[in-house]
Amino acid sequence: MKVTDHINNAKGTLFSFEVLPSLKGKDIQNLYNGIEPLLEFNPSFINVTYHREEFVFKKLSNGLHEKIHTRKRPGTVSICAAIKYKYGIDTVPHLICGGFSRDETESALLDMHYLGMDNVLALRGDPVKGETHFMPEKYGHAHATTLVQQIGAMNNGNYLDDDIVEGIPTDFCIGVAGYPEKHFEALNPKTDLKYLKEKIDAGAHYIVTQMFFDNNKFFAFVDACRKVGITVPIIPGIKPITTAKHISFLPKTFFIDMPDALTDELDKCKNNEQVMEVGIEWGIQQCKELLAAGVPCIHYYTMGKSEAVKRIVKETF
Repeated sequence: MKVTDHINNAKGTLFSFEVLPSLKGKDIQNLYNGIEPLLEFNPSFINVTYHREEFVFKKLSNGLHEKIHTRKRPGTVSICAAIKYKYGIDTVPHLICGGFSRDETESALLDMHYLGMDNVLALRGDPVKGETHFMPEKYGHAHATTLVQQIGAMNNGNYLDDDIVEGIPTDFCIGVAGYPEKHFEALNPKTDLKYLKEKIDAGAHYIVTQMFFDNNKFFAFVDACRKVGITVPIIPGIKPITTAKHISFLPKTFFIDMPDALTDELDKCKNNEQVMEVGIEWGIQQCKELLAAGVPCIHYYTMGKSEAVKRIVKETF
């Protein structure tokens, strides 16, 4: 079932979450171990992230270094199929611009289509680790907007090969990312909103947001979207703080602010256990307010760990 169908058929706010593919060489059971504690809350869908290639330097016996191409978390599409087969839950594979030509994008979408998937989250993706800015693949997409356009074209039966006549249309529900505190590369919130509107006009069906810790910023973001004519569902993304490392890592990596009230409580913490308790309590209050506001769904970023999310959902749903 499509994400938008889940939303339209729901009698209240839905619950969903995101998982990471297992590291290469690890058993998929590690992934299932992070999913199963959350099944009691009846997730409507589960997102699986896509991780692009990395470059590492391997030292050779002659003292020189060889540049090696590697992908540490492969298997997004097959993991989505495995989750759907094992648990009967709809999945949303992420599809990124980075590392894909348009032909490779088309092939990936066909794999999803043949496996019966009807959801996809279209993202530009991050630069390759070590690079200062995003570089598109040759003959690939530089922006999520054109990726959305390609998916939409396939939904209309239009393929890259001009020789294909009356191509079978796919039927993807297309999600895109939104940033309540703006994408870090955008000049300002106004231009960021302009680019988001372009993704919706290109054919995206819903928005799921970057994590945030101040609900007022989310509500302001939704209002701003509505004022420029974005009418699709907007799903808030929530990430509980669970370790002291998150205090510096999350704002720096995702370019988000933490409210004074939250940082004041985190400053009092002496260890990771105390940090996690503060993070969970903050998440509970965030989610209660979001539920009261009638958001269509709350989407949780688990990072492969379900304990904190389970405690928050148990107190709010």
